[in-house]
Amino acid sequence: MTTDPTGDNDGRTAQEVRDYLLTHLNDALRRPGMYGGEMALRLYLDAVAFMDASEQAWQQELKDLRTRRGFAPTGVSGAFQDLWGDTHEGAVASVYAEIAHRQGWLRLDRTLTSAEHDEIRRVSETWCRKDRLLSDVVTAFGPPSVLFGSNNPNYPKTLAYATDRRDDTLLCFHLWNSFVPSPSSSSVSVHAEPVLWAFRDGGTLFTDGFTFTPEGSACRRAS
Repeated sequence: MTTDPTGDNDGRTAQEVRDYLLTHLNDALRRPGMYGGEMALRLYLDAVAFMDASEQAWQQELKDLRTRRGFAPTGVSGAFQDLWGDTHEGAVASVYAEIAHRQGWLRLDRTLTSAEHDEIRRVSETWCRKDRLLSDVVTAFGPPSVLFGSNNPNYPKTLAYATDRRDDTLLCFHLWNSFVPSPSSSSVSVHAEPVLWAFRDGGTLFTDGFTFTPEGSACRRAS
């Protein structure tokens, strides 16, 4: 493409390019499987960081993630595989979304108040002592700030709750479901709706941030 030295051209402005990249980053975080998975998320984050001249901050985030053992040789997917034998894309995306939130790149569908955020943190340990379903999470805490994974109610997903404060942790509920062949040509889900495996809230090490439900603990032992 040639550049008009007078400035009279049809090129995009810096703000238009930034908005474009942020829109695609946020779409990819919500539906990573449609965009190429974990590698695509990292490429979008690379591009947004370059646009914002934040490459150093982004690389430091990755370094910190490795130090916290949330990034295995096979990436964040590997860390979840080691944790509970499953690499659901929504759970993986939520880890990158934490970084995006701290850098001001995550667009929230719903913003919690500090009081709402604190209440989820306060009750989470007790609340996870029983097995919970997707509908239980939404009933208790309302619609999520971001949903990572399919909108299909039967599919596994991660629900995240956040304030507009970058320093506030992204509170994540990881819900699992799977499908088995049925006598017909279709398949049926293992659970009527996704079941909660764990609640995640920061943590010095990656594994420190998880509070497991009985179902989640059982799956960890079986993996």
